[in-house]
Amino acid sequence: MQIEGKTALITGGAHRVGKAITMTLARAGANVVVNYYSSDAAARETVREAEALGVGALAVQADIGEMEQARSLVVAAADRFGAVDILVNSASIWLRTPMPMGDFTNWHRVLGVLLDGSMYLADAVAPMMKERGEGAMVNIVDLSAWKPFAGYIAHSVGKAGLLALTRQLALELAPAVSVNAVAPGPVLPPPDYSPQQVARVAGRTLKGRWGAAQDVADAVRFLVQADYITGEVIVVDGGERLKA
Repeated sequence: MQIEGKTALITGGAHRVGKAITMTLARAGANVVVNYYSSDAAARETVREAEALGVGALAVQADIGEMEQARSLVVAAADRFGAVDILVNSASIWLRTPMPMGDFTNWHRVLGVLLDGSMYLADAVAPMMKERGEGAMVNIVDLSAWKPFAGYIAHSVGKAGLLALTRQLALELAPAVSVNAVAPGPVLPPPDYSPQQVARVAGRTLKGRWGAAQDVADAVRFLVQADYITGEVIVVDGGERLKA
């Protein structure tokens, strides 16, 4: 798909990897809709930076795990720009869910964002894409889709489910809509990591270093433009899956 002149909706698009995706699509000429949950200031700053590139930009607060809020997000995007041509499901919430769980609050919250929210948005934008005869969706998963993270069962199940949803949507929405995924590895150290932790994680990759948020954003842009790729996942992990 040609990105210039299209409209992209990016969940979690205000900071970190999500912001890199937002700005990469904006630099390619797309109008961008920045969905956020609590990062109001970051979202507005991202909008200002995108508008400075000469494209339209809109920040919309919504809890995508709530169906009506997810639908209202798409309505706001369509009201401003006419339709949504590109959907990037990047939002994620990082909460521990150790077993036994007992309290399922975090389970429902994590899966609500990763699975329910992604499905609500895909369902809302699919008619627009099919009517226009083209569209692209990219879901952001991670290595827990294959190798579960101890203590984070909801996150691992959610990411594995999002990868399965990617393939299912590719099947259901063909041929007009391409649906793919990107699976980042260590591309952006958490702010609370010590130098020792950063070095230890870097050592788990074949490249011997961390990647950057831009590496993920570049993979997203490639998949949006790659008209003959659908139902696939690109792993952006510096070879961590092979070494670990």
